[in-house]
Amino acid sequence: MKEKKSEAPRRGNEELFKWDGNPTFGQILPLAAQHVLAAVVGCVTPAILVANAANNAGGNVNMGLLIQMSLVFAALSTFLQLYGNKIHLGSGLPVIIGVSFAYVPTMTAIAAQAQDVNTIFGAMIVGGIVAIIVGLTIKQIRKVFPPLVIGTVIFAIGLSLYKTAINANTHEVIVEQRGQTAALVYGSWQNWLVSLVTLAIVIGLNHYGKGLFKLASILIGLVCGYVLALCFGMVDFSAVVNASWFALPKPMHFGITFEPSSCVAIGVLFAINSIQAIGDFSATTTGGMDRMPTDEELSGGIIGYGVSNIVCAFFSGLPTATYSQNVGIVS
Repeated sequence: MKEKKSEAPRRGNEELFKWDGNPTFGQILPLAAQHVLAAVVGCVTPAILVANAANNAGGNVNMGLLIQMSLVFAALSTFLQLYGNKIHLGSGLPVIIGVSFAYVPTMTAIAAQAQDVNTIFGAMIVGGIVAIIVGLTIKQIRKVFPPLVIGTVIFAIGLSLYKTAINANTHEVIVEQRGQTAALVYGSWQNWLVSLVTLAIVIGLNHYGKGLFKLASILIGLVCGYVLALCFGMVDFSAVVNASWFALPKPMHFGITFEPSSCVAIGVLFAINSIQAIGDFSATTTGGMDRMPTDEELSGGIIGYGVSNIVCAFFSGLPTATYSQNVGIVS
């Protein structure tokens, strides 16, 4: 009898759960896409809301540039968190950084009052300095912020975003209908149907899916929701068709203005988001590595958060923070 050739062992999904694992490209791609799709809407929407607030008050803010810079610097800030720990400007942990909804109510109020966004960028520089101070003193601060306190802060931030989530589900982003399909009318049944179908698919796969179907539940839910939105004529590609293929960042395109009340308001939010970052870093290490983050990881992560926002302000990107939804995906 001929001896059977031994087959090379196939790498299973267990490689995805090792810190130094080497998963295949086929395993990486859907999970990477899931991270991007979970974060990209959160990065784009605040820029739309802030630009609309300024323009509706009589300003002339370039929404496309604001969106572009928000995405570019969300990506660069994420790279800094992943690889900047060698120079103490990042946590070295698998966290995603994006434009935070926690700033949206304050930013829209500032933009409407100033009819511009330059005051936001001045306040961001002050907020970045506040975050750096928190990062430098994290060893002392950490003692007075046990997990219960940090969890309460994150919970409160989540509750404050319910209004934004509901309005997004009902399509508040569309300000003028301009003859568009009835599916885009605020509060239409099509909007609610797309939202509920997407939510049902994500929850169903999270609880009952197996393997990559469970791990990529958010990606699958987003794709299904997008296809359903296409069927209702809710997707408009005109802006994509008319946009240029490539554009370089423009330093200080909107300018920078320091206004005391705005600096205080945004500075306080940066301090609060620094505490949220402690929770997100802790959830990442607890869910993905079964340990709490070290003082060095927290310090580098929060200092990197402050530095990246200061640089971001000079290139007209909106304030960023750790993304809790991506922490959930990592866990």
